[in-house]
Amino acid sequence: MLKTELTHTLKIRYPIFQAPMAGGPTTPDLIAAVSNAGGLGNLGAGYLTPEQLRSTIQEIRQLTDRPFGVNLFVPEQPIESEETIRQMTDHLNKYRVKLGIAQNPLIQKISDSFEEQVQVLLEENIPVFSFTFGIPPQDVIQAMKQRGTVVIGTATTVEEAKQLEVAGVDAIVAQGSEAGGHRGTFLNNIVDSQIGTLALVPQIVDHVSIPVIASGGIMDGRGLVASLTLGAAAVQMGTAFLACPESGAHAAHKQKILSENEDTTVITRAYSGKVARGIRTEFMNDMHHYPGTIPSYPIQHEMTKDIRQAAAKANNPEYMSLWAGQGLRLASDDNAAAIVKRTINEASVLVKRISILGMVDDLGSS
Repeated sequence: MLKTELTHTLKIRYPIFQAPMAGGPTTPDLIAAVSNAGGLGNLGAGYLTPEQLRSTIQEIRQLTDRPFGVNLFVPEQPIESEETIRQMTDHLNKYRVKLGIAQNPLIQKISDSFEEQVQVLLEENIPVFSFTFGIPPQDVIQAMKQRGTVVIGTATTVEEAKQLEVAGVDAIVAQGSEAGGHRGTFLNNIVDSQIGTLALVPQIVDHVSIPVIASGGIMDGRGLVASLTLGAAAVQMGTAFLACPESGAHAAHKQKILSENEDTTVITRAYSGKVARGIRTEFMNDMHHYPGTIPSYPIQHEMTKDIRQAAAKANNPEYMSLWAGQGLRLASDDNAAAIVKRTINEASVLVKRISILGMVDDLGSS
């Protein structure tokens, strides 16, 4: 049961993906550890420059000869009024005062490096390319496939999954509302796209003919077996790996993952302008009452970057973006390989137990 069409396609031993968490958690050490343990490590590369991306891929290859993936953000070009940005700058200045950093910083021009990032991936001939926040141009998808790269898109609704299949992807991550970090919604209003993993996965499975990867709230072997039973070909786990030693998450972030509960994560646009799930902070609470308009992603992301960086430097989690899913009470600080092994062992025991119960029922009815 733990071997699927997708594990065969990807040449991996287990149907476990480590989620591509951008912003630092997915270090080469983490990616290689998961891949070496039989799963699929994934680099969250959305914020990396083309030069950083190339060097990171090369570093991963020094640590593993197993398949791994790279995830990029499909670019967005939001337009915000100068007044909206001025009001947000004024509001954010009070946090800068608290953190002792300069007010009214120059906001870096948001450069679109997606095409250059894609070119690096093509040149490096990576095994797996995944993306979120939309659908890349058709020529990008086809160029990847022509090189033998497996292409994976992200969907939060059945309609998004259907459009991804039409676009030619090889598999789809079904991102349930329990998932930590940014939502991959790209068609509907985000409020209308908060479908839980348990409901989302079988509906997508029934409406597409390509493999589906379940994501959101999956932390152990129970989640893996449940997802496979729903028709998924693999699971993607993010929060489960955030607190492990190989993760590049900030120490304060790891501590919060290990100490907070399932009811302390909330959906917010405060940090980046895009809806994301994270552990509740003072910054989130305060921004919830902000009377103006929060600029769209990636403008707000750039506007809060200095605040988040200063908070991390000061070891102050209340102004950091502590992305986490609803399964965080099940998280541990074990190493990545141990997490993969434990998940598979738990799943194997469950499959055997279910098989035995089925045999007992058959005997009872004979």
